[in-house]
Amino acid sequence: MKNSSLLDEAYELCEEGKYTLALEYYDLILFKDPKNITALINKGVTLQTVGKHAKAVKCYDQALEIEKKHMDALVNKGSALHTLGKYHDAIDCYDKALKLQPKYALAIAYKGLSLGELGLLKDAIKCFNAALKIDKKFDLALNNKTIALELLKNNVKLKPKLLKK
Repeated sequence: MKNSSLLDEAYELCEEGKYTLALEYYDLILFKDPKNITALINKGVTLQTVGKHAKAVKCYDQALEIEKKHMDALVNKGSALHTLGKYHDAIDCYDKALKLQPKYALAIAYKGLSLGELGLLKDAIKCFNAALKIDKKFDLALNNKTIALELLKNNVKLKPKLLKK
């Protein structure tokens, strides 16, 4: 079998929820071709799906060693780092991706999520707005902008109460 057909089969296995078997396929592909970026990234995505975010980051790092400016590797690494609570590192990944493609709505919205987790709600809202300028119907940006605005509003309400103490 060729690596491309193995990749297709691994992808189908993921679609069927057979992640462990899919990971074995990716390992087989990578054994034959350690620099197969598609296999590295898809393996990383699969690892994220099963909750192995640190291992996913390693896959994305391997892909980035081969191709430093690979958009999917950068954004997916940022996503995995975000899930691990490494928000500053995630933002670094999104910023690198945005230097390559400034109007990448997903990277902008993901950056907003990480900024929000750091409590930088106004900056997060700016990111969500920027993503919505690119894609007006981008649910991720729209929903999280609403949440960030509500949090910001509630924080403003809480401050006067705290000052009364």
